[in-house]
Amino acid sequence: MDYQVDLLLNEFVTHDVRRLIVSRPTGFDFVPGQGVELAIDTPEWRDQGRPFTPTSLPGDGVLEFTIKGYPEHHGVTAQLHRLRPGSRLLMSQPFGAIRYQGPGTFIAAGAGITPFMAILRQLAAEEKLAGHRLIFSNKSPADIICGQELHGYLGEQSQLLCSRATDCNCRGGRIDFDFLRSTIDDFSQRFYVCGPPPFVNSVNAALIELGAVPDGLIFEK
Repeated sequence: MDYQVDLLLNEFVTHDVRRLIVSRPTGFDFVPGQGVELAIDTPEWRDQGRPFTPTSLPGDGVLEFTIKGYPEHHGVTAQLHRLRPGSRLLMSQPFGAIRYQGPGTFIAAGAGITPFMAILRQLAAEEKLAGHRLIFSNKSPADIICGQELHGYLGEQSQLLCSRATDCNCRGGRIDFDFLRSTIDDFSQRFYVCGPPPFVNSVNAALIELGAVPDGLIFEK
């Protein structure tokens, strides 16, 4: 690991997602969409780094991480959710293939929204949100990360799906071939895709079958 950082704030965003604010090391910089590896700086956890994406802006004085927990796994994310301010973390240099390459459609599932949050926040700060669209799938409304903020950025161009809820304002169903075919008119545009690996693989395959150019797909390889 390249840096030591201090935890400044740890609070709930949803029932299983927490917002961690950490100190920003001198000289650290990143491109929105990139990730880092984080580890808890204690003897039993410091060798168990996991990738997470800063959701803050490159110019912010601190770093924000929006981290979904999986308490049933009793692993790193569960431990991160329990940390108190003052705890120390280890952090790597930034890495990753996801970064902004021009207007297009962002397609995310669950915590896969996190690489896109800094990108959309940066675009909002620069007043460059026109020409972008978000399709964001979750199990239920309670699982949606920063839904109001994202809708505030993109309005009608922000489409939220909930696969397990029928009594909400979200559209039901999943992001699959039929959904993409019925929803998207232009497959020559860029597509930013992030979520669990099976989700990314199936969405990318459907997009290519529908006419998307492989070089126009931006995802973590």
